[in-house]
Amino acid sequence: MKSNHRLLRVSSLVLVTTFILTGCSENDRPLDTPVRFEGGIFGSFYQVTLAEPLTQGEANALEEGFLAELESVDQAMSTYRDDAELIAFNEAPLNEWQPLSNELIEVLAISRSVAEASHGAFDITVGSVVNLWSFGPEARPEEVPSEDELNERLATIGYDAVDVDVERMQARRTRDVFADLSGVAKGHGTDRVAAYLDQQGIENYLVNLGGDIVARGYRDVEDQTPWRIGIEVPEDGEQTAQHILPLSDISVATSGDYRNYFEVDGERFSHTIDPRTGLPVKHDVASVSVFHPSNAWADAWATAIMATGKEEGLQMVLENNLSALILIKDGEHWRSLASPAFVDDFGEALMDELGINAWETLADNR
Repeated sequence: MKSNHRLLRVSSLVLVTTFILTGCSENDRPLDTPVRFEGGIFGSFYQVTLAEPLTQGEANALEEGFLAELESVDQAMSTYRDDAELIAFNEAPLNEWQPLSNELIEVLAISRSVAEASHGAFDITVGSVVNLWSFGPEARPEEVPSEDELNERLATIGYDAVDVDVERMQARRTRDVFADLSGVAKGHGTDRVAAYLDQQGIENYLVNLGGDIVARGYRDVEDQTPWRIGIEVPEDGEQTAQHILPLSDISVATSGDYRNYFEVDGERFSHTIDPRTGLPVKHDVASVSVFHPSNAWADAWATAIMATGKEEGLQMVLENNLSALILIKDGEHWRSLASPAFVDDFGEALMDELGINAWETLADNR
């Protein structure tokens, strides 16, 4: 009996040892570079690409970490979760200061700053007007609202109805508006993932959250090849890259009006609403890309410039020294115009190579 018990114990030990070794070997398995993660988030997608040597275990830990960051952003700023911090803020009594998390205060402060600098072209309270034009969660039929309906909604919105006290980490609503951070939250989420990867010592990566992008280092470290992104235009119903830009240590957010619209009696109505008029934009700007150290700022600015169009957008970009690339529909063709800060960031040689006009071209032809 003793010998049988001893044999059983030895066999169990061998099984346990084999299991441990198998687990270790899987976690220690080196992965091919680059390592890519992708999935759905915020009603859109995420893609995170790491151009560094990693084991399976390291990759698993990094994915778990950046998904936790995205979950934190969703918990704070979602308009679809009953338990979201933003929902609680929107339901709080008017004129009463509400203590809020660091990240919600940060994004509210960015929103207020861009709203003021853009003279209201960026407005986190515009959601009720967007709903009126059939682009929001109210699921209204695709029809043009009456002037009375529009004026009634316009009277209820305004970025000045949300006060933010950064020092005391609190905010309040002074009118019954609904704060919707969809024009900046995705950019903030992109920044959060990038900051997490920085903290983990990852030096070469590309984060893409629904088209909001942060690039660090290189996609090929040995050859020092930069990351490359496409600036798209609609051609024959499909998105094609008008320009391929090298990116390193910068973020970019793009706003465009060619993906979401409806038509009534042959007239097209864009989902991009100017919060100051309550009307869909009718200019010839197809998209605006803003390059900025912070994707949250880039996201908000791209939205604001898209809402204003060519004339006012130009002035706004120059006043705030923004690095921006704007694509304009010119008959059957596209014109690409770069701000002075964009030329400084990417160099005149690239402008010539890609056929991008300096911003002065637009100023001369206004």
